[in-house]
Amino acid sequence: MFDRIVLMATKQIKTATSQSKKKQGIKDQLQLEHQRFESLINSMADGVIATDENGKTTLYNGAALNTLDINAIQRGDNIEDVLQLTNEQNDPLDVRKIVLGANSQTTSREYKIKYTDGSIISLYMSVSPVRLGYGKKGEKGYVIIIRDITREKSLEEERDEFISVISHELRTPVAVTEGAVGNAMFMAEKTGDIEKIKESLALAHKQVKYLEDMINDLSTLSRAERGVLERNIEDINVHEFAEGLINAYADSAESKGLQLHLDVDPKLELLKTVRLYAQEIMQNYITNAIKYTEEGSVTVYAKQKPDGVMFEVSDTGIGIAKGDQPRVFEKFFRSEDFHTRAQNGTGLGLHVTRKLAQLAEAKISLESELGQGSTFSIYFPNLY
Repeated sequence: MFDRIVLMATKQIKTATSQSKKKQGIKDQLQLEHQRFESLINSMADGVIATDENGKTTLYNGAALNTLDINAIQRGDNIEDVLQLTNEQNDPLDVRKIVLGANSQTTSREYKIKYTDGSIISLYMSVSPVRLGYGKKGEKGYVIIIRDITREKSLEEERDEFISVISHELRTPVAVTEGAVGNAMFMAEKTGDIEKIKESLALAHKQVKYLEDMINDLSTLSRAERGVLERNIEDINVHEFAEGLINAYADSAESKGLQLHLDVDPKLELLKTVRLYAQEIMQNYITNAIKYTEEGSVTVYAKQKPDGVMFEVSDTGIGIAKGDQPRVFEKFFRSEDFHTRAQNGTGLGLHVTRKLAQLAEAKISLESELGQGSTFSIYFPNLY
């Protein structure tokens, strides 16, 4: 009898031990799965925040901290305290209502977050309700994914502005060209007035040249921004380079009654840079100087500087208002001054100049006074 009792007790102990080991194994397996899950969440580039059904945080990853610009999130924090959103007009939003009101996955790219330093970012946010298997069995909750899309939104806005401005800039010359050509055709058929026909065709040709300049600027800008412009560094004879520029624009200056001067430091020899960049930049400078100068002169300077050359293009033109000077190198910027508006321009030339200067590691500067002319400068360092 005693042996039977011992045997039964031994079996129960073994069974209990086996069950205990099995439970421990399940516990260890669950713990391992949880660690794997946390590792997966933390490896994600997007920010992840999980909450329970009451909107209290239960899990987050490092990317969420980076996006929110905070040091930590405490388990049990209310989601509205962790995630403070505004709309496009920077009005505060009810985050709790947004999260707890999600009956299915919802996404938006229209949210913003304002940091403590006053800066604002655009945010993509996805909210997904989770039921069964989240936390305790049967417990409800929400998974929130966030991503900083400030740059994406900026590029979208820039693209929209680009399309709008290009459409506007193209509409006028196309309409003028169509009208001028139509007028020339009409006069050729009805009156045969050669002089009037020439005037119309000259106007059409001017507008076509404007379109050509815009296309060239857009092409150069596109290649510069994509970094596909060739960067062949070569030795440039500064004297020959500057004289070539003067010769290329002598007729343009003469047609407006302007004096075109060249002043090159006789000690200058060779400049090691990318000829394509230098050529395009100096052409933009000289073209603008001639365009916005009605009388007087345009002078091109080349001066010796430590390990490089400083080029300057100085004119006696209309000048640039102080308020406009910080923006003249922006894409599509054109001053509202009526003297500037009287001249055709795409607002791209100087922006292209800045892009090319960056590629050439050059530094650009501007000095100007309204009604007194302008001096655009660029320092080209020797590239090795």
